Amino acid sequence: MKFSELGLNDALLKAIKRSGFEEATPIQEQTIPLALQGKDVIGQAQTGTGKTAAFGLPILQMIDKKEKAIQAVIIEPTRELAIQTQEELFRLGRDEHAHVQVVYGGADIGRQIRSLKHHVPSILVGTPGRLLDHLKRKTINLDQVKAVVLDEADEMLDMGFREDMETILTDTPEDRQTIMFSATMPKAIMDIAKNFQKDAEIIKVVRKELTVKNIEQYYYEVRPKNKNELLCRLIDIYNPRLSVVFCNTKRQVDELISELKGRGYFADGIDGDMKQAQRDRVMADFRSGKTEILIATDVAARGIDVDDVDVVFNYDLPQDEEYYVHRIGRTGRAGREGVALSFVSGKEAYKLKDIERYCKTKIKAKPIPSMDDVKNTKLEAIFSNIKETIEAGGLSDMVEAVEDRLNMEDYTCLDVAAALLKMVVGDSLEDREELEQVHYDLDADRRGMVRLFINVGKKDKIKPANILGAITGESGIPGKLVGSIDMLDNYTFVEVPSKYADAVLLAMENVTIKGRKISMEKAKGTGRKKKKKR
Repeated sequence: MKFSELGLNDALLKAIKRSGFEEATPIQEQTIPLALQGKDVIGQAQTGTGKTAAFGLPILQMIDKKEKAIQAVIIEPTRELAIQTQEELFRLGRDEHAHVQVVYGGADIGRQIRSLKHHVPSILVGTPGRLLDHLKRKTINLDQVKAVVLDEADEMLDMGFREDMETILTDTPEDRQTIMFSATMPKAIMDIAKNFQKDAEIIKVVRKELTVKNIEQYYYEVRPKNKNELLCRLIDIYNPRLSVVFCNTKRQVDELISELKGRGYFADGIDGDMKQAQRDRVMADFRSGKTEILIATDVAARGIDVDDVDVVFNYDLPQDEEYYVHRIGRTGRAGREGVALSFVSGKEAYKLKDIERYCKTKIKAKPIPSMDDVKNTKLEAIFSNIKETIEAGGLSDMVEAVEDRLNMEDYTCLDVAAALLKMVVGDSLEDREELEQVHYDLDADRRGMVRLFINVGKKDKIKPANILGAITGESGIPGKLVGSIDMLDNYTFVEVPSKYADAVLLAMENVTIKGRKISMEKAKGTGRKKKKKR
């Protein structure tokens, strides 16, 4: 179903078209009409199904842009999701002049307070802990809220945010619209729905079967600064007729276009801010082969429909697993075989594992090709072309020209052949330095954990889930990176990867858990006294 059939206004339809979206996803198709009617909704859908637009578009249409009051609150489990949601709503609501602000832990709350005071947002996006903090400080007023969205509700429950969510909901008007999205529907979710929703419509969306057959999938572990060089080497080795390179930001797209063009590659890109005429021109050049390398973001790549793409490069790993499937699906079409090559840097290794689990496939590691590999590949391709040319015949004139030159100069046939090869391969390869082979061990952080002390324990009626939720919500590190949580009566020890320890400590300054201001520091000992042997 097209967005134009869902009851959205012209300004939003314009923004949707500019973003490259054409047809609504199943969750959008079912949610938007209900939300526009003001009904409460429970949506069971995974990340990557288009949930943000499903709840965001109706909210953008519903709010009064002239009214200086918070009219919608969107609660996200982590600051990364909160930021992503704010950015997408800003993009979709640009023509509506909607003011969307985000608040999350780990950021300067003073700056947030000043911004909220001087520019009251129509839509406020935030993590539970930081929203609750602002409520307690009375720096936000939710009396005029018309809609509340609980996104990834099951994840927020797992992180120990149930009380925070219920407190925020209680602080909003009873006649508000409540939209809740969750990947699963445990009893706790249904309890929240029963207590805070009215006659909610339940929507369930099942993901389509993943199809990644006919596509060879590999990844390269590489330092961020070496990504450009690696990309060029792989382009030289695979020599695709057409390839698509995916980046996560428009800025990266622009930088990569300049870099590749500077190296002599026929590259161009598309982004979400492009006018349609410009986008059409770039795509026409790509389809015709005039442009061999197309660089794009996920948003801009919507609608790319080219059957003979040989290789897809994930210059940056996507934020959502489903985006990975969409990306690599640009190759291996119409019964052809394709190749998907992903670059992995640092903690992105964890994201790669999530993608493997989602796709139910193994993405194989490959070493960074050396300059000798690049040179040998080019030589093999040249020799293959030479063989085909010889077998095709018709070289008598050329043989005669070579003989004449050899008789005139003190050259051998080998000298001539070597010189021609050098001319074709080029001297540029000799100036490029070798890249360091790196390996991001997924278990490395588990072996290098730091033990942190927290001044709250069981007597404070705090549970491990509350600790986990506070750490992940405020610092933004994934919950799966947090190690053991050892809770005693008066204090708690929690393990975090050593490389994130300082960031966690900084983010947890002045944080409260269930009304108790906490103090966190690196543990000086194990925290437990060993019993003496008798």
